[in-house]
Amino acid sequence: MIILSGKNIKKSYGIDVILEDISFTVQENDKIGIVGVNGSGKSTFFNIITGSLERENGEIYISKNVRIGYMPQNPGFESDNTIFDEMLAVFSHVIQIEKEICELEMKISRLDNPVDKKAIEPLLKTYAILQEKYKENDGFGYKSRIRGVLKGLSFLEEDYDKPVSALSGGQKTRVALGKILLQDYNMLLLDEPTNSLDIQSVEWLEEYLKNIRCTMLIISHDRYFLDIVTNKTFEIENRTLREYSGSYSKYIKEKQQLREILQKDYAGQQKEISRQKAIIARFRQYNREKSIRQAESREKALARIEKIDKPYSFSKNIGLKFESGIRSGNDVLFIENLSKSFEDLLFANISFEVKRGERVALLGPNGIGKTTMLKIIAGIIKADTGNVRLGTNVIEGYYDQEQENLNYDNTIIDEIWNEYPQLNQTELRTKLAAFLFPEEDVFKNIGKLSGGERSRVALLKLILSKSNFLLLDEPTNHLDIPSKEALENALINYSGTVLLVSHDRYFLNKTATRVIELKQDSCLQYNGNYSYYINKRGLSADCMSNLKQTESETVISAKNDWLKQKEEESNLRKQQRRLEAVESEITQSEELIKEIDEMLASPEIFSDHVKCQELHNKKEDLKSGLDTLYEEWSKLSE
Repeated sequence: MIILSGKNIKKSYGIDVILEDISFTVQENDKIGIVGVNGSGKSTFFNIITGSLERENGEIYISKNVRIGYMPQNPGFESDNTIFDEMLAVFSHVIQIEKEICELEMKISRLDNPVDKKAIEPLLKTYAILQEKYKENDGFGYKSRIRGVLKGLSFLEEDYDKPVSALSGGQKTRVALGKILLQDYNMLLLDEPTNSLDIQSVEWLEEYLKNIRCTMLIISHDRYFLDIVTNKTFEIENRTLREYSGSYSKYIKEKQQLREILQKDYAGQQKEISRQKAIIARFRQYNREKSIRQAESREKALARIEKIDKPYSFSKNIGLKFESGIRSGNDVLFIENLSKSFEDLLFANISFEVKRGERVALLGPNGIGKTTMLKIIAGIIKADTGNVRLGTNVIEGYYDQEQENLNYDNTIIDEIWNEYPQLNQTELRTKLAAFLFPEEDVFKNIGKLSGGERSRVALLKLILSKSNFLLLDEPTNHLDIPSKEALENALINYSGTVLLVSHDRYFLNKTATRVIELKQDSCLQYNGNYSYYINKRGLSADCMSNLKQTESETVISAKNDWLKQKEEESNLRKQQRRLEAVESEITQSEELIKEIDEMLASPEIFSDHVKCQELHNKKEDLKSGLDTLYEEWSKLSE
């Protein structure tokens, strides 16, 4: 059933058209991801649906039974309540029923004489009605629901009495999200709901949204989150909206296929138009009455062709490519018994190794010390105890999520030139243009840039360093999806070594070859990407429910991981060589069978029964062997 739709919607700000002729439909219980580059009009789209922005043209239909809950990207949430009291405000109607029940109980308990007892019957009837109403409104479970949501959003019980006014911006956003989730809405509009959440909270939110019966429209740059929660995608691009079935990954494939088809159709039509124009020009060159009529006829036919619009091109993307100056040794990093405290202990007794060519993701809850670990390795701060040792010819390059290594008083061109004075102006401006800083943009002040622009400056400095060991702290922060994809491809094709911290699980899934989960007194290591880590972590949890494993059983050393990886690579090479050999044997057997068939068809052989029998037996042996070869080939190809 359609519960929300729009037709021919248009919205402009002055002469800038943001949305034009937007049409869409939303079915009950759809879970829709809204994607598009920054500034494409996604939040404007939400504000038009909620009515907080007027549209210039078009119609919006909302079913009369729809109750919309909207959480903007920056809710600007303020309150003098405590966190728990703010959540209780969602259930004020239930608390009022609770109050009425208590008052009625007191009134009934005071009735003790025969006259009063005549009045008890209607009171008991009212009491029964209130009890039923209380039950229907989850009166017995609403406090438990509040605690569940607060816990899922990473609030501890000791946080419940904190005033909302004393919280950080990110914590206030989490309180606002919690209130939205607890209310009785049947349609949610969520604008970047995973902002300010750590991975554990995002995973909880995914499960929560997956399991509630509710229509959802979600704006998010978290591609992993969209893949798990959504079943449909709206893309806003070039002022228009296109609907795709399926989650983010399916949308990407479908979009690419559609773009290729449109490009092929457009190119084919342009080729045909050019061919017809050449024929028309040739006919006119003849300058004969008949040829001129033919030219005019073709011109009319050409004018009647419904022209295919040129497919919209993606906006230019960041030109990312990491190169290492020299090759490091095989052993890149050794961490031994590392410990660090500030006011409280972050971590202790941490040991692991990193080998050349690995892309290692460092995971763990907020506050465990992941950024501190990178800064210790980069030599920015010192560990309390333990050793950090780099291997032979290792050159570090550190990307700081806070970009503290940028001078905010510099212009963009000066920031790069001061670090790399050997570049001439042409080289430097070419590189800046590849990072989307063309012409006069290079003279912008670093302090006045957006977060995404500063990230691009920091990434360019990192690339120019030609480091062979990259330490990346939240490198996808402030980047839109196309820039994230460019960074992913650059890291995948990088010949050096990477140790990274990120909350972007889609990014981790594409780039990481190993995961280290940092705990306060140990680290667990998983030889695979993020999905492998999640799978193994789940299996470990099941095993641990009945059996307590010692640290030595759960902590796998990086050296053993590396040896295992090398063994797997060796086995893979052997399998590939055997596959090629089997394919060659199959080809030879098929050719021999073909030759025997040709020989059996010749009169000379056909008349020689002994020879025929020999060839027939040989053919049967070959066919039997071929069956075996095909069976082996099938297994090797899996």
